[in-house]
Amino acid sequence: MIDFSRLDKTIHERGRLSIMTLLAARPEWSFQDLKAELQMSDGNLITHLRTLQDAGFITLSKLSTPSRPQTTCTLTPEGRHAFTRYLAVLEEIVAAARN
Repeated sequence: MIDFSRLDKTIHERGRLSIMTLLAARPEWSFQDLKAELQMSDGNLITHLRTLQDAGFITLSKLSTPSRPQTTCTLTPEGRHAFTRYLAVLEEIVAAARN
């Protein structure tokens, strides 16, 4: 029997899962690039990013430029580990469904 409670609730929400997947594939993303890729509003994206940051899964870095500030998002080692654990549970679920 699979213990579904092992799925990390912070990551499991669709928006945050999308963010974590993108950050696992590429070391850093700008806020604007994430917004465009995920087709999220500023408010929706920042809410998900703050949740992931509060969990220690990502870092947000702000760079001030003359034209406008730029926020960059990166996955922390803890975030990468949490995402790997999350994927392992998903793999168990898929394997069980195939048997």
